[in-house]
Amino acid sequence: MNIFGYKIVNKWLAGAGLIILLSALFIPAEVHGKATTIFIGAIGFGLLGLGTGNKKFASEAKAIVIIVIVALSIKVTLLEAYIVPTGSMEETIMTGDFLIGSRFVYGLRTPDWIGVPYTDIGFFIPYIQLPKFKNPEVGDVLIFKYPRDKYVKYVKRCIAGPGDTILIENKQVYLNGSLAQLPKNYVFSQPEIPKTMRQREIYLSSDKNINKDNMGPISIPKKGDYFTIDSTTNWRELLPIMLMDGNTAKLVSKKKTYYFTLQDPFEVDRRKGHPSVYEPYAGWSEKGNLITPWTRRIPDDYFEFLVINDIPLSEWSSYEIKQNYYWAMGDNRDDSLDSRYWGLIPENFILGEALFAYFSLNLRTWIPRFDRIGTIID
Repeated sequence: MNIFGYKIVNKWLAGAGLIILLSALFIPAEVHGKATTIFIGAIGFGLLGLGTGNKKFASEAKAIVIIVIVALSIKVTLLEAYIVPTGSMEETIMTGDFLIGSRFVYGLRTPDWIGVPYTDIGFFIPYIQLPKFKNPEVGDVLIFKYPRDKYVKYVKRCIAGPGDTILIENKQVYLNGSLAQLPKNYVFSQPEIPKTMRQREIYLSSDKNINKDNMGPISIPKKGDYFTIDSTTNWRELLPIMLMDGNTAKLVSKKKTYYFTLQDPFEVDRRKGHPSVYEPYAGWSEKGNLITPWTRRIPDDYFEFLVINDIPLSEWSSYEIKQNYYWAMGDNRDDSLDSRYWGLIPENFILGEALFAYFSLNLRTWIPRFDRIGTIID
């Protein structure tokens, strides 16, 4: 094997290089356990090959490094791999589908983080985006970072974009006043929820009788929009947007300062391997000083003590939106945790457009679904 002028003559190293390449390209980050096993196994395989007494150690080591760099460069710039763990997009995408998404169609961008794959060893880098082929459009199937836990990826269909207005009435979606076309493989599996019934977990439901089948109208912000800041400001809507735009916010009282975060308190400890809520969160721990903008533990009148980017709220009169936002929902409308529950998707959280399934596995029986391989996502 010849890699950019460096020869691999050892079959063990050739095998290790192939495993590293395929795992880096096609093993989704969600499969942490298997991915870690494959990655460490590949390194061990390569070291075993180096230990066979091959005299071209330097050349082979350089070739392995190049393989790793090329594989990871492709993954963080051109392709996005994702395994679908839920049925929220059925029948368009099935639970257990392994998807390939295009990163470059919405503009190549630097990764948020660079480091050792499938570990926490690394560092964050500034966000830079190159020119795009197109913007995300209504109907596109998006792969994106979950706004309440950026380490988790979601796949949903784009329902509305920046500047649009969305209304959901009797399960039907109206986009800018017109009835939106349902996806080809949509699923409704539950009776309609009456308009008078309120679901407290729904986005912006704090003072309205709304539910997943009846909500809105909701305006989707676009870059350059202005929000007036005064006594009527809906901070449940604006504060998450400001945080997603990269601003900082805190509530300052005489006794204590509370810092706003978009990170769900349950997700932090789950990732650390603990079933409990992350201790620094206020309301869960007496010593906690972190709060989320959607928590109901904050009365509306407390927002007058907001400090944004270390500037008191009294010095703010308006806010300009820094990026475009999107609204996404699952094709399986009655079994999808989507924008109806957690709100807007910032443009810089969108990783790519889902293209096709390169593999599929029945997650109950672990039997491959070969008929799904190559399925185009539309």
